[in-house]
Amino acid sequence: MAAAETLGSEVGAARACQTLGVARAALYRQRARAAASLVEAPARPAPPLKLTPEERDNALTILHAERFVDASPHTIHATLLDEGQYPCLVRTLYRILAAEDELCERRNLRQHPQYAKPELLATAPNQLWSWDITKLKGPPKWTYFYLYVILDVFSRYVVGWMVATCESAALAKQLIAETCAKQGIRPGQLTLHADRGSSMKSKPVALLLADLGVTKSHSRPYTSDDNPFSESHFKTMKYRPDFPESFGAIEDARSHCLIFVPWYNNDHRHSGIAYMTPADVHYGRAPAIIEARSQTLNAAFEANPARLKGRAPTPKPLPSAVWINPPDTVSTDPQEPPEQH
Repeated sequence: MAAAETLGSEVGAARACQTLGVARAALYRQRARAAASLVEAPARPAPPLKLTPEERDNALTILHAERFVDASPHTIHATLLDEGQYPCLVRTLYRILAAEDELCERRNLRQHPQYAKPELLATAPNQLWSWDITKLKGPPKWTYFYLYVILDVFSRYVVGWMVATCESAALAKQLIAETCAKQGIRPGQLTLHADRGSSMKSKPVALLLADLGVTKSHSRPYTSDDNPFSESHFKTMKYRPDFPESFGAIEDARSHCLIFVPWYNNDHRHSGIAYMTPADVHYGRAPAIIEARSQTLNAAFEANPARLKGRAPTPKPLPSAVWINPPDTVSTDPQEPPEQH
């Protein structure tokens, strides 16, 4: 088309198009587009309802304010109206957020405090306890009984428990005090770990632990893995065949726990403690049990070494250290995760 334009300026458009085999209409369209591009389009007036740059900046500042950073535009608009302010329409606030790529779940925009990951170690019983509260269904719908359980992390032994009609800081304080006295806990000996429930973070419990010389520890928010031993214990209880769908009265719940807790402590062979019972580990009987198992395996090997491929098997050892969130830089003995059912 450029060649037709150049030749047309010398011999005329008709002859140039005929010579080059180009349609004259195509040449004329190109000339018209070139001429139109040289003419500046008239400036479009701004829509009369559009926010000025200053008004838009003010609305964006309001959306980013500390008190509104996690509120919806509807909430912000209503709050400002109550304060005698009107920045713009609610729909305009949404358009501003969309333009800033902030049209999302605004509660995620707030800078939440950073919680340190609890890294807790137990190398013997009564060094680290974990406690939690679980709900047990009552007879009417939406009614519950509350089971408080304190568990020794190293031995998995239930050192204290209680069933109540409510979740109460006063009851938790009473249970912790009685359990520490029963186990002979000395100041500076124990760390008590729990999640961030209201009873766990309550002032009465905190003051009691300070008086007893017990170090308190809490899970990170919304992180159930920070309290795995209590969660595993509750799962063991609720997945047993004799666990009922609901309890007719609080006495029934207590009767059930009076059977389950002794079974769990004295008969249940826990995978995380070399398939010994929590009572065996908690009260120091584990070395004798491992020695007896080793003698039995040695006798079996001597009776038939070929069957055991020429090497006497060894019993599974008891973990020497139990961690809640072991540090990446710390080398620990291999340990199975909390028992799953």
